[in-house]
Amino acid sequence: MAKLVFGMNQSLDGYVDHQEFAPGPALFRHWIEHVRGLSGSVYGRRMYEVMRYWDEERPEWSAEELEFAAAWRSQPKWVVSRSLKSVGPNATLVGDDLEAVIRGLKARLVGEIGVSGPDLARSLTDLGLIDEYRLYLHPVVLGRGKPFFAGARPPLRLVASDLIGEDVIRLTYVPA
Repeated sequence: MAKLVFGMNQSLDGYVDHQEFAPGPALFRHWIEHVRGLSGSVYGRRMYEVMRYWDEERPEWSAEELEFAAAWRSQPKWVVSRSLKSVGPNATLVGDDLEAVIRGLKARLVGEIGVSGPDLARSLTDLGLIDEYRLYLHPVVLGRGKPFFAGARPPLRLVASDLIGEDVIRLTYVPA
């Protein structure tokens, strides 16, 4: 049975914004390995549209960016959206019955399934489907933006803390 994991970079004050801070080399390497090891990912529409950046190679990309793009393209993706009519390569559109689809994925796959997008994570949290939360805390205060937790925080229990690179701490929680 697969484990559903919601993890994102966030500011010290709890916001996620890919345009406000970028991962350093050590954290980017971590994300490459993380994505490479996933059994697949479930995306909300907005996060999927952001990540579509990796679908087409750009000549200015570094070797690490090419490596991340290859890992991202190779993994199966499920995109939860009622407004999209189609999705890109290696992706499946999920429009209805989110709970049944995710329960089916968890039962059918092994390893980890990544969850991307705070709004989607809220829906999956409300359904009791997220097995682990990983908060990658950056030493940045934004004061505004999209919060990591889009709804009420579920009761959580800390199971690990790790320093990644020089300044990012990953806190790993499970539902209490």
